[in-house]
Amino acid sequence: MDEYPLSGLESHPRRFKAHWFKSFSWLEYSPEVDAAFCLPCYLFSRKSSPFTSGGFRNWKKVNNGKDCASLSHVSKSLNSPHNIAVKSCKDLLNQLCHIDKVLAKQNSQVLSNRLRLKASIDTVRWLTFQACAFRGHDESHEFQNRGNFLEMLKLLASYNKEVDAVVLDNAPQNAIYTSPSIQKEILHVFARKVQNEIRNEIGNAKFCLIVDEARDESRREQMALVVRFVDKHEFVKERLIDVVHVKDTTSATLKQEIYSALSHHNLNIQNVRGQGYDGASNMRGEWKGLQALIIQECPYAYYIHCFAHQLQLALVAAAKEVVDVHAFFQSLSNIINVVCSCKCNDELRSAYATEISHLVATNQIETGRGANRIGTLKRSGDTRWSSHFNSICILLRMFGATTSVLEDLATNGSTYSQRGDATYALKSLLSFDFVFILHMMKEIMGITDKLCQVLQQKSQDILNAMHLVSSTKSLIQQLRDSSWGALLEKVGSFCNDHAIQILDMGASFSDIIRSRRKKDVVTVEHHYRVDIFTSVIDF
Repeated sequence: MDEYPLSGLESHPRRFKAHWFKSFSWLEYSPEVDAAFCLPCYLFSRKSSPFTSGGFRNWKKVNNGKDCASLSHVSKSLNSPHNIAVKSCKDLLNQLCHIDKVLAKQNSQVLSNRLRLKASIDTVRWLTFQACAFRGHDESHEFQNRGNFLEMLKLLASYNKEVDAVVLDNAPQNAIYTSPSIQKEILHVFARKVQNEIRNEIGNAKFCLIVDEARDESRREQMALVVRFVDKHEFVKERLIDVVHVKDTTSATLKQEIYSALSHHNLNIQNVRGQGYDGASNMRGEWKGLQALIIQECPYAYYIHCFAHQLQLALVAAAKEVVDVHAFFQSLSNIINVVCSCKCNDELRSAYATEISHLVATNQIETGRGANRIGTLKRSGDTRWSSHFNSICILLRMFGATTSVLEDLATNGSTYSQRGDATYALKSLLSFDFVFILHMMKEIMGITDKLCQVLQQKSQDILNAMHLVSSTKSLIQQLRDSSWGALLEKVGSFCNDHAIQILDMGASFSDIIRSRRKKDVVTVEHHYRVDIFTSVIDF
């Protein structure tokens, strides 16, 4: 104000001075009551003082040295009521520290974290659904390919600026959400959700157990637990509900782990109505096998050895009862091992491609999408369904290419053992005996393989399976009775195409065992038709 009113004694009136504002930044003057106030204390202090309650009017005590009322009000103590009120006032004026601003900032950080985590979840979901590996060989920043997980995140970020702003290098170092432990945690969340859905799908229905165990890459025994049940819509369902690590494969351990897994998923063991395992002794043992231990407590849990697995074992074992067929499978395994163990896949593919081109050019095979896809030889296994049949079919398709590769290895192999193995395999491959059994087993297993494939269908029932077995036996009997001539003609044509010597069917047959035991002389045709062809089918 230009001029402040006088107050006090008439003989010596005094008034407020404007320059006091410069000395005391907290000072405020009220014209209505002609009094000075401390703004911070007026707003925040809970302690009454002349500068807060009614106002200060004793102008005489301002700027009078030690007794200055303003200095006394301020006080030298940092924890004085005035200094505390001043600090509160500064906090009020600092809007960035206000609760609403802090909450808004925290909310923004939460949204960023959620978007970052959502990107990781979507990446895990996609890689899991496509059965792709997560980790890379080298995930350092200098490496060009850091693995599927990180590369997929980079791809997502390249299409969305909001994602790019919060992931990988733009993420805070304490919340990147890309570590292996985070990936596994997300996977476990997915697994629990899927298991809960399966459990709800089962409800209170009775169910069957299908169990098998195998070693993983780290040589840990893993047990896969599958439940088979009828859902509320009366459809048969099979669901993989858990994979459990087991310390060993004894029947007692497997039983304990199965009971533990069922209890974890709130499934009553008394609702089990069937058990499906392989034929190992620890599973099918009559007294101490897994099926026996479970059936002691669940009398309705009948055990069934997998039909397709049984058929595969029976077919291979029956065929190998004939010595020549056993020798054939030994030679087949040796040929495949020699070719596949050598670093000649490129040569094999090149030779195979050349042969396919020749067959297409001569109209010996049909063309079509995926019809003549270049592959490689497949090893067979006694417990793998249809593996022997697949090995035979692929070798027949790649016979010329396999011959070319073995010839090259026998001549130009890097070591004497490689050349020797290739020479022995080539002699076996180009023998009439091998070619004959190769075609014969293709014809026989071509019939049984259809049964094997049908037995693996989820909707199969026991009556239909019995009918299929009868039909398969009838087809094999027809092959025995009326297909010898066609088989021999097919073998002869194949031998002519691949320059393999054809035996004279009317000549006398002689081998080391027959000659040493001085058995009756038989013809070559009798040996192949009776001793091999008919014997294999009868077995």
